Amino acid sequence: MEFFDFGTVFFLVAAVVIFFQLRNVLGRRTGNERPPFDPYTAARTPDKSKDSAKSPENVVALPRKRSAGEANDDAYRPIDAVAQPGTDLNKGLRAIKDADPGFEPKTFLEGAKMAYEMIVMAFADGDRKTLKNLLSREVFEGFVAAIADRESRSEKIQSSFVGIDKADFVSAEMKGSEAHVTLRIVSELISATRDSAGTVIDGDPETVAEVKDVWTFARDTRSRDPNWKLVATEAED
Repeated sequence: MEFFDFGTVFFLVAAVVIFFQLRNVLGRRTGNERPPFDPYTAARTPDKSKDSAKSPENVVALPRKRSAGEANDDAYRPIDAVAQPGTDLNKGLRAIKDADPGFEPKTFLEGAKMAYEMIVMAFADGDRKTLKNLLSREVFEGFVAAIADRESRSEKIQSSFVGIDKADFVSAEMKGSEAHVTLRIVSELISATRDSAGTVIDGDPETVAEVKDVWTFARDTRSRDPNWKLVATEAED
């Protein structure tokens, strides 16, 4: 039997010790290791640090603060749609908008057309209660006087409202705190006045007539009451 000499044993022991030391160091994970480098994956994966600096998709655009002038332009845009900028009508509507931020021309126009029909029919029917809610005191007194005069002669109006063909802004202005808007309204109406015997003395119960009116509506912008009232009427030939 052959025996290892001292030198051979020494190197064997030293090799075993070095092996375990390297294993302890190389085989231990600290949690900070980088993943293995894959050259194919690296070639396909873009460098995010570079792309983020170049690509506009990674940039979040903050909203630009509007100036006071731009904000006013937005508020006046509905007015500019119904009245040419720079005209007296446009200036008047803008003044009303300044006094009453809730004022919108198209909304007002729709409301005025509904009020027009209600007033016309209430006058024909002698409905004082409805008229009182829609007319100013002066106009109400005039309408009531006409109704009373008609009733004193036992006359009645037979009326059918066909519709409004056209409604346009004529003028607008602020009178102190009171907003005034004048409209030209073209409507179609079937109307006839009959005497106590039922005989037609005015109009035609079978014919649609075109009626042209210029009406002015007003409201106090300081009031909590949002309703406008008819303050002036004028028939247009």
